[in-house]
Amino acid sequence: MAGDGEEEPKAMGTGGGDKLILRGMQFHGFHGVLQEEKKLGQKFVIDVDAWMDLAAAGDSDDISHTVSYVDIYRIAKGIVEGPPHNLLESVAQSIANSTLLKFPQISSVRVKVEKPHVAVQGVVDYLGVEILRCRKA
Repeated sequence: MAGDGEEEPKAMGTGGGDKLILRGMQFHGFHGVLQEEKKLGQKFVIDVDAWMDLAAAGDSDDISHTVSYVDIYRIAKGIVEGPPHNLLESVAQSIANSTLLKFPQISSVRVKVEKPHVAVQGVVDYLGVEILRCRKA
């Protein structure tokens, strides 16, 4: 459905619409431009989609033919719980770049970073960013 944020990236490898999906990963981090954010920290919620060909894994039922969700989870955890960034854009970019660098079989990655507790005058579920990065040919 167009506009729902789930459209497929235009530059994908042979995997077609195959992707690994990680939703609602929650970590405590110290990202933000305000001193209070860097001192107290807060919850961040991360979603990752990683496009790759999953046919071999589907046929073989062998983990060696895919990427473990746990490995992608560890990348996200290490970055969100690691050194502080000023911008969520930088957090998302670091997760995307690290995922593409570590796993050459992943052709594209989408990373969404949500910040549920924000200092705004109004009611919001979260503020955040979502980026899509494709492997350069």
